[in-house]
Amino acid sequence: MAHPAKKQPLSVAEFLAMEEISDIKHEYYKGEIFAFAGASINHNRVIRNLTNQLSAALEARNCELFSNDLRIWVEQVDLFTYPDILVICGKPDFFTNRTDTVTNPVLIIEVLSDSTKNYDRGEKFEFYRSIPSLKDYILVDQYKIHLEHFSKISKNKWSLTEYFKKSDALAIPDININILLEDIYDRVDFKTA
Repeated sequence: MAHPAKKQPLSVAEFLAMEEISDIKHEYYKGEIFAFAGASINHNRVIRNLTNQLSAALEARNCELFSNDLRIWVEQVDLFTYPDILVICGKPDFFTNRTDTVTNPVLIIEVLSDSTKNYDRGEKFEFYRSIPSLKDYILVDQYKIHLEHFSKISKNKWSLTEYFKKSDALAIPDININILLEDIYDRVDFKTA
């Protein structure tokens, strides 16, 4: 997590009002807000590729994909954040009187950057694990071929599957999807990372 954008704690209502008029997105954690930085071209390519592959695969299912701009609220830790990609199956559950904040993702994907990788693997994943609906959490490295897929086995138990080759296929059994890493990393240029 980066340094707070403001030092004085904000209420949830103040944060949501500020976010409605802000040109940039912020993460909210227990009264503190943190500005999101821009993303690299490889980060955007990975998100585009995943969005294309997942959207096509989810068409016949009762699930929807959202990328970058739909906020989630993690109630147990008072966190509002914007995952790179999230999937909701069934109807979205919204935060009180909001249509821009959901509470029931089944899948969250984060593309790692040098500045966020420790947070995404550590504390943020700990926060995400408290979401009752969440079944899968995927971390995608933008600097080399490497995916980490955490799958919920039971209430307090998660398993990890790692992928390292373009010929590997990311399997997400809960939503019956397989995607080749070759497609996830299409046009990603590791020399520009």
